[in-house]
Amino acid sequence: MFPKLIDTLKLQSALEHDLLMFLPELAVCAGIVLLLLARLVPRFDCAHLGGVAVAVLVGALFAAVDQVAGAKWSGPYFAGMLTSDAWGGFVRVIVLAAALLTVLLTLLTGIPDKDDSADFYALLLGGTLGMMLMASASHLLMVFIAVEMASLPGYALAGFLKGKKTGSEAALKYVVYGAAASGVMLYGITLLSGTFGTASLKDVAVGIAARGFDLPVMAGLGLTLIGLGFKLAAVPFQFWCPDVFEGAAAEVAGFLSVASKAGAIGLTGRVLLSLQAGHEGGWAVPTNVGVWVAGVTMLTVTFGNLAAFAQTNLKRLLAYSTIAHAGYMLMGLAVITKGGAGAVLYYLAAYVAMNLGAFGVVALVRNATGSEDLSAARGLVKRNPLAAVCMTLFLASLLGLPPLAGFAGKFQVFNAVYEAARAATASGQSDVGGVFYAMLAVGAVNTAVSAYYYLKIARAMLLDDPETTATPVSREPQASEQTSAALFLVALAAFLIAAGVLWDPLTTQANLAASAFGVK
Repeated sequence: MFPKLIDTLKLQSALEHDLLMFLPELAVCAGIVLLLLARLVPRFDCAHLGGVAVAVLVGALFAAVDQVAGAKWSGPYFAGMLTSDAWGGFVRVIVLAAALLTVLLTLLTGIPDKDDSADFYALLLGGTLGMMLMASASHLLMVFIAVEMASLPGYALAGFLKGKKTGSEAALKYVVYGAAASGVMLYGITLLSGTFGTASLKDVAVGIAARGFDLPVMAGLGLTLIGLGFKLAAVPFQFWCPDVFEGAAAEVAGFLSVASKAGAIGLTGRVLLSLQAGHEGGWAVPTNVGVWVAGVTMLTVTFGNLAAFAQTNLKRLLAYSTIAHAGYMLMGLAVITKGGAGAVLYYLAAYVAMNLGAFGVVALVRNATGSEDLSAARGLVKRNPLAAVCMTLFLASLLGLPPLAGFAGKFQVFNAVYEAARAATASGQSDVGGVFYAMLAVGAVNTAVSAYYYLKIARAMLLDDPETTATPVSREPQASEQTSAALFLVALAAFLIAAGVLWDPLTTQANLAASAFGVK
C-alpha cells in the first residue's frame, strides 16, 4: 500500500514540476480553448477578440521571460519528450514576441474583422504553440508532432482571406508541398529510430557517434533535415514561399516569415548542436553534415537575392528576401559552434523586428491604396513620412547597414563562420575550412548584391512621385489608428537602433542560450 502511495506522490510531484516548465505553452493552450468557446457565447461571437489574444500572449511571454531571466531550467521533462534549457527558452521568447507583434499589427490594419477574429486568432495561437514546441523538442516523435502543429494552422491562415483566389491557390500549394515534406521527414525519423532503437534525440546523437555516418544514418538525417528545410524555405525547398506570401494577407505573411523561421531555426539548431555534443566535439559532424548544410546555405542566399531582383509585388519581393535571410541564418548553424549558434539567435531576434516591420508597412500601404505592388509605395514619404522613414530603416537593417541590428547580426554570423574556417584549417581540416571560407565569401557578395532591390524600394518611397492611379481608400483611418500605427513602427525601429548600438545585452543572452549543449 505504502509503495503505491509513494509512487503516486512522486508522479504527482513530477507532473507539477513538468507543468510548471510547460507554463508558457499552457497559457497559449488556454487562450486557444477560450477563443473557441467564445464562439458559443452570442455576446462574444460578434465581438473582436484581438484583445484576448494579446492578453494571452502577454501572459505567456511574461512566463517565458521569467524562466529565461531566472535560468529556471530542469533538462528533459514529460518523459524526455521536451527539454527545458536556455536554448529552447530563448527561442520560445522570440516566437511569442513575434506572435504578439503580429496580433498588434492585425489590430492596427483591421485584418481579420470581428466576425472572423476568433477563428483567426485561434489558428495563430495554434501555430505559435507548435513553434514553441519545435524549440524544445528533444524526441523525434515530438519533433514531428511539433512541426505538424506549426504547419497545419499556417495552411489555413494562408488562405484565410475570403474571396481571394490567389489566397486559396496559395493555401492549396502550401498544403500539398507541406504534406510531401512531412512524409519525407517522417520517413527519415523512422530510419533513425529503427536504426538505433530509440527516438530520443540525445540517444540518437550518441548512437551516431558510436556507429559513424554510414548510409542509413546519412539517409535518415538527410530526410529529416528536408522537413526542416521546408519550414525554413531553404533551397531547393523554397518553392512554396513566394506564392504563399503573395496570396496570403501581409499580416499572415509577416507571421510566417518570422515566427515560423524562429521555430525552424530553433529545431534545426537543436538537432545539429545535439549531434555535435554527442560526438564530444571534433570535426566528424561538420565534415559529414556541416559541409552539406553549408552548400544548401550558399544556394539559398544566392537564389533568394537574385530572384528578388525582378519582383514588383512587395510581398513576393520580401518572400525572396526571407529565403535569402534563411540562408544567412543557416550559415551560423552550418559551422556547428557555440559562436555560430549564438550569432544566429541574435540575428533571429533582429530579423523579427525588421521583417515584421517591413510587412507592417506593406499592410498599411495596402489599406491606403488597395495595392501591394511597388508602384503603390511610390511617393510614400509625401503621404506618410513616418512610415517611409521607418520602412527605410527596416530595409537598411535587412541589408545589413550600421548602426542597425541587422548589421550586428550579420557581422556576428560572418565572424563566427570566419573563426570556424580558421579553426578547421589550423586543425588539418582544410577541406572543411575551404567550404566555410567559400560560404563566407558568398555571404559577403550576396549582402552587396541585395542592396539593389532593397534600395529600389527606398528610392520609390523617397524619390519617386506618388502613383496617381491607385485605388481610393474605402475608409480614412482615424487619428487614434494613425497614432497607434506610428507607435508600432517607431518601437520596432527604435529596437533595431538600440540593439545595433548596444550589442551586449542581447549578445550575452544569445551566447548563454547557445552554451546549453556544451559545444565549443
